[in-house]
Amino acid sequence: MNFARRLLDKLSVYLPLIVMALLASGSWLLVRSVPELLTPSANKVVREDPDYRLANFSVKSFDLRGRMTREISGDKAQHYPASETLDIEQIRIYAESETGKVLNARSRQGIATDDGKQVTLIGDAYAIRQAFDTSPKLELRGERLLALPDEDRLVSSDPVQITRGRDVFTAQTMDFNTNTGEYLLKGRVQGTLTRQP
Repeated sequence: MNFARRLLDKLSVYLPLIVMALLASGSWLLVRSVPELLTPSANKVVREDPDYRLANFSVKSFDLRGRMTREISGDKAQHYPASETLDIEQIRIYAESETGKVLNARSRQGIATDDGKQVTLIGDAYAIRQAFDTSPKLELRGERLLALPDEDRLVSSDPVQITRGRDVFTAQTMDFNTNTGEYLLKGRVQGTLTRQP
């Protein structure tokens, strides 16, 4: 009896350690039996084909006061999850800055990223910023224009033609700030300036 009592006393000292070891091994077995719940599959297959399609659609963005600041519309669109892009046929863009400057753009095809930070206009790309204050109407034409809405910029690494009022410029590349109206032309730049009446 005395021996059993001593053995029980010694075991009670190690009892918390034994319970913790049992709980740890139980947790390890649980984690091992359901690993897909804890770690995302690195080899998850992403669909190459479109996961949804749109027809005659428009997507509008509003500021905190409820004023519409941007609208992207098109005849047809397909979303590709592999590239996280929306391919749009006959894309049209309307954008209005806080100061009221209006920009309209269109092209035969457009590719918009899921986060909305980039919209590429492809095929007869055309953008027009309406006259504002002392700034004349400004038209941009090219085969490809990249719109960066959050930065208020239109960029092209392809040849472009810019018509500002009656003045016409051509360049190999362009970086246009749609808010300030400033544009940076590079490459072979040519311009025709017309005397203002």
